[in-house]
Amino acid sequence: MGKGFFQVPTAINEPIKTYAPGTPEREEVLKAYRNYYENTVEVPLYIGSKEVKTGNTKPMSPPHDHKHVVGHYHLANKENIQEAIDNCLDSREAWANLIWEQRAAIFLKAAELIAGPYRAKINAATMMAQSKNIHQAEIDSACELIDFLRFNVEYMAQIYEEQPDSAEGIWNRVEYRPLEGFVYAITPFNFTAIAGNLPASAALMGNVVVWKPSDSQIFSAKVIVDIFKEAGLPDGVINVVFGDPVMITDTVLKSPDFSGIHFTGSTHVFKELWKQIGNNIHTYKTYPRIVGETGGKDFIIAHPTAKPQQVATAISRGAFEFQGQKCSAASRVYLPKSTSKEILDLVKKDVQSFNKPGSPEDMSNFITAVIHEGSFDKLAKYIDQAKEDENAEIIVGGEYDKSKGYFIEPTVILTTDPKYTTMETELFGPVVTVYAYEDKDWSETLKLVDETSEYALTGAVISGDRYAIDEATKALQNCAGNFYINDKPTGAVVGQQPFGGARASGTNDKAGSMQNLLRWVSPRLIKETFVTPEDYRYPFLG
Repeated sequence: MGKGFFQVPTAINEPIKTYAPGTPEREEVLKAYRNYYENTVEVPLYIGSKEVKTGNTKPMSPPHDHKHVVGHYHLANKENIQEAIDNCLDSREAWANLIWEQRAAIFLKAAELIAGPYRAKINAATMMAQSKNIHQAEIDSACELIDFLRFNVEYMAQIYEEQPDSAEGIWNRVEYRPLEGFVYAITPFNFTAIAGNLPASAALMGNVVVWKPSDSQIFSAKVIVDIFKEAGLPDGVINVVFGDPVMITDTVLKSPDFSGIHFTGSTHVFKELWKQIGNNIHTYKTYPRIVGETGGKDFIIAHPTAKPQQVATAISRGAFEFQGQKCSAASRVYLPKSTSKEILDLVKKDVQSFNKPGSPEDMSNFITAVIHEGSFDKLAKYIDQAKEDENAEIIVGGEYDKSKGYFIEPTVILTTDPKYTTMETELFGPVVTVYAYEDKDWSETLKLVDETSEYALTGAVISGDRYAIDEATKALQNCAGNFYINDKPTGAVVGQQPFGGARASGTNDKAGSMQNLLRWVSPRLIKETFVTPEDYRYPFLG
């Protein structure tokens, strides 16, 4: 604390701009997009004050236009990773000892830069790198990242304010120290906001970070780096590296000073990381914090009393926004037979009203491309299998084309088998599978929803019957960390719906909440006695 008890600005959610035809924000983001498209950028490693160019590069191309190159990024070698670790450790003392309001000011300034001069840049970069339409880019890379930065500062102040009681003659106080060592942040392609928040939340609490973004998100990650630099983040607090994930991770996890991992990505990778940390446990100076949000096989279950149009909209938005590449996306749906045909007809109508998948530069496109060829090929395989299987039927969609971009048509599969492969397997694309249950089997179907998936991230119940909602809320309490009533299972807002799940979906440390920030501190209790005893004898001794 400096020379006062400081109140931080009250956090409020950033308003979402419309980008409707004729609005200035629409013209500004299209101009920024065109500028990125017509030029190329070179992205170095960011290690301390140095921008390291190794000469070993890979190209960056938009998923919706994969033959067009918009830049190159440099790949690290093992020496670069060790240099990043060393730089973190060299920077740690000064950063950890910086008065907390100075750290807060940096990230509050970053939020204002995104809200203002960088808004078009970061949205256009996300459209380019991750093939998000402008609405998806705005709610992610602008609004959600701004919200993370603002609310995290408010949560930090609330954490620091939480202090123990003191008895007469004693002053008890808790200081919330950063972890001893450095934090390793591994971030995914699908949310620019998550890519910014995972290293920033740990850094806000006084930690130093080695950050490895997804190879498919480096184009927009560079904009985050530019923002943090302009906001005044000191060199060495967040070191940014790209390259072979196995080599980078092996090098990081062998360091005795590794103190925590902040991860969003696949369940398999996270489990392997956990095992690797366990195998190295005798190496570390402290028990590392392990925080991860991983996969999901997220559900919608509709009760017979649900309004068909509402269910259809929840499916069309929940399953197909951002091509289903949200860990929260609806990918398995349970419909009552009495209304299933009407609901599916409405979903089919919605999907047929979408333009053919195309570039996000064309703002009439609701659907764009999936992230890369590996994702495309996997999805195409499952779609082809559904075309052949007797217990599956494609209701709408089912076509794909990767000649220009990695375009998969939004696809609805209807199955007669509630354990059909696409009801259980995480696909991470614009494919949703539907099972129609007998209306009388509502309670049994709830058990089926709970038992079908290893994941427990998000889920939704849609019903007009409050008793049925109560039954579902209780029956499904362990299979969704974020549970939605009469809504789609996506769209968590920072400060309103802290996000995370359990089971194979992660550690449920709730990004966008105080719970998450508490993982990045190591509290120290200080007890001060004002009149120190000078006689060991207690009164009972006489």
